[in-house]
Amino acid sequence: MRVFLASIPLEGAKVVVVGAGEPALAKLRLFLNSPAALAWFTPDGAPAVLEMPQSAPRPIARLPEAADLNGARLVFIALHDVTLARRIAEAARDAGAQANIVDQPGFSDFHTPALIDRDEVVVAVATGGNAPILARDLRSRIEAVLPQGAASVARLAGELRGAVKDAIPDFLARRRFWERAFRSPAADLAAEGRMAEARREMVRLLNAAASPREEAAKGVVHIIGAGPGDPELLTLKALRALQDADVIIHDKLVSVEVLDRARRDAKRIYVGKARGDHSVPQDQIEQLMIAEARAGHRVVRLKGGDPFVFGRGGEELEAVRAAGIKAIVVPGITAALACAASTGLPLTHRDHAQAVTFVTGQPKPGGQGADWARLAAPNHTLAVYMGAGQAEQIAADLIAAGRDGATPVAVVENGSRPDQRAFKGRLDDLPALVARMELTGPALLFIGETAALAVADDERPRIEVAA
Repeated sequence: MRVFLASIPLEGAKVVVVGAGEPALAKLRLFLNSPAALAWFTPDGAPAVLEMPQSAPRPIARLPEAADLNGARLVFIALHDVTLARRIAEAARDAGAQANIVDQPGFSDFHTPALIDRDEVVVAVATGGNAPILARDLRSRIEAVLPQGAASVARLAGELRGAVKDAIPDFLARRRFWERAFRSPAADLAAEGRMAEARREMVRLLNAAASPREEAAKGVVHIIGAGPGDPELLTLKALRALQDADVIIHDKLVSVEVLDRARRDAKRIYVGKARGDHSVPQDQIEQLMIAEARAGHRVVRLKGGDPFVFGRGGEELEAVRAAGIKAIVVPGITAALACAASTGLPLTHRDHAQAVTFVTGQPKPGGQGADWARLAAPNHTLAVYMGAGQAEQIAADLIAAGRDGATPVAVVENGSRPDQRAFKGRLDDLPALVARMELTGPALLFIGETAALAVADDERPRIEVAA
């Protein structure tokens, strides 16, 4: 996070605007309907009467003096003379105010975000002063989906906040009450302006939640596929569960970018596994999920890719259900689909492959490995998970079973992520190809005719930037 958007109360706050051009008027309009005390200085003369915002304070046709800045919270300066603007900003800082010089982000204490004003609810989009037009466009998209009645819902919550805290002292129980309330008919009634009905419904929900006869909160476990790492490949259902979670138990393959989409105050427990290094044994992971759910928490078990494709999601689902706990499975985009899509490799193709098989190159210790003889047929794509360490044996077994050594192969590391790498070769050169790549991230092997259609790193078009 490069910038922090603080929420500044405007009750009783003094805001000073210096300037008379459109940039100054834009700052002035931000505060016309707020409870802030506005002071407006126009040293270059006031704007024309027709340009004057309604309800604007009387412009003061001079530069602000030190006394004018005393007690100010925010000072906006929009003058053509940058040297003069910086001098006023220093005077504002000396008076204890935060100063903003329009179009001078490097000399400003804060930047003005693009705002969506719904009175009690304010949404801000900031780009650190680097791309205000981008912030404005993003604001427009958010504004299109933000209900007009959101302020009424927030106002009602503010009225009842103290009563709710007294009736439900437990923090988690109180949070669940508000989540139920904001998704209930009470919120819909408030959004429609039917405040008396909304208040009655909210009080009814509060009485029910505070009743000693209410059952203890029951936990639930969501077993969620986090996809290959690109947060935009999360499903909407997965995103909602992440933002509602009390506890997130996640694997090594879950990217930081995906975790950043989760609710910030959720407890996060890392149980990552690497080859030969299981930081937390599987049975302990399952008991951890069960214990957190029995404590009444909403648990998200977050797994890279899809939980049911070589992710041991089936084992975890069985354990949770056997403990009598509700479990919900949310699928994710598995690595084979993401790697194939990001390299342009079709898993099936009418001319080249009539079947695709997902296979693991690393079976359970002591368990039965893949039947490579049955997987060696032509016109058949193999997507091999966890196979890089066994590339030499896999290639030898397939060739021994009749697969042509010239069969195309592709190796994709960190598929769909910014550091993705993809290389192509032949089946009889697969071990050497994997060795040359010096893999450090998760990689998938593709074996079959369609692998020739992937776009490898050395085949991507180069973009040259003129000096």
